[in-house]
Formats: sequence, C-alpha cells, structure tokens
Amino acid sequence: MLLMSSVVLLTACDMLDIQPTGKVIPQTLAEYRALIATAYKNVPDARGLACFRSDELYVKDDSWEQDRYGKIECWDDFSAPGQTTSFEWKNFYSIMFTANYTIEERNSINEGSEEDIDQLIGECYLLRAYMHFLLVNLYGQPYTRPGALETKAVPLKLNSDINEILKKNTVAQIYEAVLSDINEAEKLINKESWEQKFSYRFTTLSVKALRARVYLYMGQWENAYKAAEAVLTGKNSLEDFNDEAFMLPNHYQSVENITALERGMSSNYTQAAVLSEALASSYGEGDLRLDAYFKPTDKNGYRFSQKSGKDDFRCSFRVGEMYLNSAEAAAQSDKLPQARIRLLELMEKRYTPEAYAAKATAVNAMNKEALIQEILNERARELAFEGHRWFDLRRTTRPRIEKVLKGGTYVLEQDDQRYTIQIPREAIAANPELSN
Repeated sequence: MLLMSSVVLLTACDMLDIQPTGKVIPQTLAEYRALIATAYKNVPDARGLACFRSDELYVKDDSWEQDRYGKIECWDDFSAPGQTTSFEWKNFYSIMFTANYTIEERNSINEGSEEDIDQLIGECYLLRAYMHFLLVNLYGQPYTRPGALETKAVPLKLNSDINEILKKNTVAQIYEAVLSDINEAEKLINKESWEQKFSYRFTTLSVKALRARVYLYMGQWENAYKAAEAVLTGKNSLEDFNDEAFMLPNHYQSVENITALERGMSSNYTQAAVLSEALASSYGEGDLRLDAYFKPTDKNGYRFSQKSGKDDFRCSFRVGEMYLNSAEAAAQSDKLPQARIRLLELMEKRYTPEAYAAKATAVNAMNKEALIQEILNERARELAFEGHRWFDLRRTTRPRIEKVLKGGTYVLEQDDQRYTIQIPREAIAANPELSN
C-alpha cells in the first residue's frame, strides 16, 4: 500500500487546482508536501451533510435529492439505507494514515530546511487532531452530555500500521489525544500565513482556532475564551455588510478566512438544501445576512444558499466564528461585559446602523441567560450553511426538533440517542469490532 502511494502535486495557477502527476515513494520535502496535499484534498464534507439533520434547512421535494438525503433529514438511521448518502468513515482514516506515516518518517525527509520540515510535520499533527475531532463529534456522545466521557466513540489511529485491528476508544481518550496533537502542532507550525492559493494549509492561527473550538465543545469556558482571544489578537478583521464591496465571510479570499480547507456544503448538498422557515424568520429587520447568504425565493418557494456549492467557499475556521466563540465562552464564565463587546462587534458589521442601535440597547440590557441564548441564536444566523448547526445543537441543549415533511411529522426528542450518528454499516462489516 505504501509503495504504491499516489503523490499529487499542486499546480501554481489556482489555490485548489490539484492535478495527479504520477506515483513515487516520497523522499524529499516536496514529495511529502505533495502527499499531504492529497490528504487535505480528501477531507470529507461531513459537517455539511450532518446539517441535513438540523433545523436550519430541509431537503428539496425532488426524487433525486429525497433519495439521497430524505432519511438523513428525518433521522431515519435504522431502516435499509437504499440510495441514502453515507456519512464518511474510510476517508478519515486514510487521511490519518498519510499523516501518521509522514510523522513517522520525519527524520528521513530530505531536501528541505528544518523549519519547513517542522511546518509540514506540525500540519500532520493538526490534521490528525482535526480528523479525530470530527469523527468523535459525528459518532461519539457529545462531550458535555452527563456520562459521555467513558462511552465508546471511535478508534484512535496514531500510527501507520495498516494491519492493526481498530477498536473504539472513549470520548475522553479521543479528546485527550486531540488536545495532545494540537499541542504538538503548536511546537512545530511556524507559518503565520500562506499565499492565497495555499490557504487551505494550516498556520499558527489554525492551531489556536482549533483549540478554541475544541475547548468550546468541551464546555471548558475559561480555556475556550483564552484560545479565541488568542486568535483575535492575531486576526480580527470582519467583513462589513454595510459596505457594498463586502465579500461573503466564508469565501477563501475573505479577510475573515483563517483556514480555507473544508467546503461547508458541497455542490450536491447546496442543490438539495433549502432554507428553513425557522432560520429565515430568525433574521430580523435590518439583518443584512438573509439576502446576502440566500438567493431570492424561487417559484417553488425555495431559498437556496449563496455561500456554498463552489470551491471558492472553503472555510474551516474564520474570524466571525472566533468572535462568537469568545462571546459564548465569556458569557458562560460570567464575563458579561466582554461577551457583550465581542457579540456587538460582530453585529455592527451585519446589521444596518438603525437595527444595530436597537440590538445594542437590547444586548446591553440582557442578563446572563438571555445573553447566552442571543449568542447561540447569532451563531445560527451567522454560521448558517457552513456545517456548524448540527454540531452546535449536539454540544449545547440537544433540543426537541419537530419537522413536518411531505405530510408526515417527525420528531427528534430532547437529548435523543439519534443526536449521535451510527457508524456506517460498511465500516462495521469491514471491522466487526466497531459494533462493540
């Protein structure tokens, strides 16, 4: 398997224009860099697919889309899958194999400076951390759910042994490994930024951004606040929606983009996903995001996303999320003034001046409970269709969701077991240990 490793080299013409040029056994830094490019390229769009389970969208009433996403939309995880799109499994572990092998071969990499080799190995640690983090948040119990830490989730993969029979590790073990890898990445990653065509690669800010998100999901509010503020110390520019020249903030060229790796929603998802009435109605008067983020209603009453479906919209971490992470963590830590500041700084760039003035008055009068709820509501509006909503529902209250679809009523109860997705059948068939 290793001897036949495919190496994919980047062309210089476009950020995401990646072309295969042959097969080699990697030896030089350039060859290992190309190998990691394949891993970056294969990061799944799993966060976007998971959002079909959320309340921010519904599936277009079309047989093609219904066959692929209809069962996901109504949380039907136990009937025969048919043509239902499967959640990713194999690609996560393939990516980690590549990262692990590169880490293990660190001392054999030649024709590269020590600094550049450190950078590449650091990216491998962070990539491994992020893959484990996504896996545990798809297939493991939410970290903040009582009793979740000792429950079995997914297997840790920290080596390149392809003969190892993988067994599930606990939620606590996965998060411990994620944080350890983030710390290792921080020691090695030294690039503060890349030119735009390489903006999918991790940087020093990527390390801080992932740490902020991980701590937020763990409910470690003080750590989450410090990590988010560390990001904002290095980068805090926001797109101003009152400026006609603003760019959608999850565009890879946006001033907000920190790491342009994942597509929140692929083109297939975007064609199937329709803005829900619940989310549409949450954008109040003077909120400029509704028309910025979504196309006008078509003849069928559908509103589709304008911020996804193209490779230009690649974003794993961005500044707007960090403002919200900081605000939420500050509010949960009883730092209400700091929480209000960060929330209002974001709102000022997203509302008309008149609407912002009203929002500022309301936010400054809110108590802790109301402020936290407003921050969570703002997350739903700000990060819509970027692959966050399902994960946010899971990590917070796991609320009751009711959907009326094609004349039927479907309910996801409060803290329902279906807030954790089942490991794909094909993965269990290949490794029965995953059923335990």
